Amino acid sequence: MQNSQPEVWLRGPVPGIPSLLQPAAHALLQSSEEIERYLQGFPEDQLWTKIAGRASVGFHLKHITGVLDRMITYAKSKGLTDSQFSYLANEGKPTAELHAADLVLNFQNKTKEALLFFETLNEATLKEPRTVGRKKLPSTTLGLLFHAAEHSQRHVGQLLVTISFLTKS
Repeated sequence: MQNSQPEVWLRGPVPGIPSLLQPAAHALLQSSEEIERYLQGFPEDQLWTKIAGRASVGFHLKHITGVLDRMITYAKSKGLTDSQFSYLANEGKPTAELHAADLVLNFQNKTKEALLFFETLNEATLKEPRTVGRKKLPSTTLGLLFHAAEHSQRHVGQLLVTISFLTKS
């Protein structure tokens, strides 16, 4: 599980990304690289296994993709679609047709989409108020995008622990 490159944040700025969003971009790219590395050789039959009542690897992979998608939607000052609500409702449900490689690729694609969105933003936009969820809880564009990034890092850590336990010899 070693990487010969330094962590993403030590590789310099991500081209085209506003300076205030660099930490979020770095965190999302780091998450993307780590889940790909951690899932190499992971046994497919363990994808939905829960340990001690905690979330499965499959859940973590679906969840970080879904959260990133939802935070981008809120950052655009839009409400969730029926498709997004359906995805949310099914994040924890095993999906036989989706394999670990599919779930990794889905997150990587959503990360690319997020970075393209980041490129469209400026400092004034980042400070604009935004709301979250049906309760319309207060945030800002920057708050939503930072949360998406730190949330992905938190779940990647949990995913690593779960993978480590499931694959210990």
